[in-house]
Amino acid sequence: MSEINLLNSLPKGKRNVKSRETAKTDEHISISREYGEMYFDGPREYGYGGYRYDGRWIPVAKDIIKHFDLKPGDKVLDIGCAKGFLVKDLLSLGIDAYGIDISKYALMNCEPEVIGRLQIGSADDLPFPDNSFDAVLSINTIHNLPRERCIESVKQIQRLAPGKGFIQVDSFRTEQQKEIFESWVLTARFYDYPDEWIKLFTEAGYTGDYYWTIIE
Repeated sequence: MSEINLLNSLPKGKRNVKSRETAKTDEHISISREYGEMYFDGPREYGYGGYRYDGRWIPVAKDIIKHFDLKPGDKVLDIGCAKGFLVKDLLSLGIDAYGIDISKYALMNCEPEVIGRLQIGSADDLPFPDNSFDAVLSINTIHNLPRERCIESVKQIQRLAPGKGFIQVDSFRTEQQKEIFESWVLTARFYDYPDEWIKLFTEAGYTGDYYWTIIE
């Protein structure tokens, strides 16, 4: 396993942390965890506040291809693909890309180029044969499950692409970052410091790469 930031070229989002802290309620959390229209395209306090393609994932797709030394026609799975933005950009670069997501709304509103390449499913129950992908990505997804299901999700990633996984999850390096994160978070059910995540990865037998989403 190794820590590597494959999202370094992604523009940093601007979050009004104090605004979310005062607006967040149990209702906001409950509705956001439905991963429906309100989460993706409703008001900001329920999630993205409008999840639309803008090409920002193209450099990330290029970095992923370089990191995994992918060739045209290689198969990649994006777990938690949402509307398929990264799948679309990987496809445009010659990669045989697919996605899976728990959100029916996201898949029903996916990019036209990825129709037929996305399917409903959960990270801890992936309906694909062993060793069936050249790389498997899970960016800001498995932390939305309880710890035991996080472990199973990591096992699934390892099963589909041993040593060729990339997982990014919510985390924090300081107590201050933890406080900021907990004032902002809507959907994550399990989160911890990097050392504890690494213990989880090890427990699952994971040999791929990883990185953290940290709100500062």
